Amino acid sequence: MGSEEARIKVTPRKGDNIAEATRSVLEKLLTMMGVNADVHQDIPSGEGMEETAPIAFDIKGEDLGILIGRRGLTLSCLQYIVRLIVAHQIKSRVPITIDVEGYKQRRDEALQTLAWRVAEQVKAKGTPFRLEPMSAYERRIIHLTLANHPDVTTEGVGEGEGRRVVILPRQD
Repeated sequence: MGSEEARIKVTPRKGDNIAEATRSVLEKLLTMMGVNADVHQDIPSGEGMEETAPIAFDIKGEDLGILIGRRGLTLSCLQYIVRLIVAHQIKSRVPITIDVEGYKQRRDEALQTLAWRVAEQVKAKGTPFRLEPMSAYERRIIHLTLANHPDVTTEGVGEGEGRRVVILPRQD
């Protein structure tokens, strides 16, 4: 029904080109913000990780709290803007993560510790506990941390900026 043969040319994206475009965008934004910092690419470790892992950068320097912002909000916005600019330049969406002096890793570890500590309280008291509102990324860390916990379960409640995780005793 009106079909015609088509010829499609597929060329693989070069990760190095995307990484260089990302580095360039990030360095230019930092310069425009008046922030003196170095941008380092984090190379994924492990076999097969290169193709599925996001392109990751860590910004290093002194007094970079301004890039992190309250609860990482500024960092999240910077990452979003860089993703948009790079996607526009290369005409494709690419997973890009940006960290500042390892802030995200420290925050992830703190959230995991919090999740386990609250889970033990919920287990001992038998009553649900509502955590403070968090970003989708932070809520996901809580959910994943407690996914296999034998005594508690998690659920998301609320909407928009007020969305939070509730840790509940597991019902048999």
